[in-house]
Amino acid sequence: MAAWLLESHQYEMLRDGALVTLQILAYAFVIGAALSVLVGVARLSHRRWVRGLALVYVEFFRGISSIVLLTIVAIAVPILFDVRAAPLVLLGSLALGANMGGYGAEIVRGAIQAIPRGQSEASIALNLSNTQRLRYVVLPQALRIILPPFGNLTIEILKGTALVSLVGLTDIMQATLNIRQQQLFSAGAADRTVLFMNVLVIYFVLAQVINGLFRLAERRVERRFAGGEAEVLAAELPGGTK
Repeated sequence: MAAWLLESHQYEMLRDGALVTLQILAYAFVIGAALSVLVGVARLSHRRWVRGLALVYVEFFRGISSIVLLTIVAIAVPILFDVRAAPLVLLGSLALGANMGGYGAEIVRGAIQAIPRGQSEASIALNLSNTQRLRYVVLPQALRIILPPFGNLTIEILKGTALVSLVGLTDIMQATLNIRQQQLFSAGAADRTVLFMNVLVIYFVLAQVINGLFRLAERRVERRFAGGEAEVLAAELPGGTK
């Protein structure tokens, strides 16, 4: 069993890299989730120019390669605007979050369209504004449809964080490459197979944690609606009793 283990200082390097990876993933998720909702709702706007801009965003960020987008945002943009102390973690997160938003917007759009039309008509009858209808009626029900594919998308973004090593961030992948470089000069160090097997396990564990969190969120949302959608939504409406 010990033959499949790395040295303690190598695990420390991977741990530090994992913290950077998780930081980027957290920022990218927040940015991507916000853009997904914003652009997804805009895709259903009654205004043609809003729908057009949202469609351009979706097609652009779904169509461009993540590595190209990351290079543009993290390297080209700071050079063009002469930003000398650009925070690479934020720039990398922004690139991955924008990419996530392109895919997530279509998930949100599809989920909203899957809500029975009668729900919106009932909220109109209650004289709710568009914002109230979206907040209290449409999105809470759409969340049950959004969560499963969003979990998969978040795992894809986790795997995409490996690209940030190309712009100078020491994430899991860059830490792995640093360890591999040390192995070239260190007799008795674990070979390449052992190293990458350990990295594989780290990514697998992180993915399973994300999957578990989304499953918990799905069960919580399902329990929330188990007593009847009408009661839950009525309690949330302005002036409703909880």
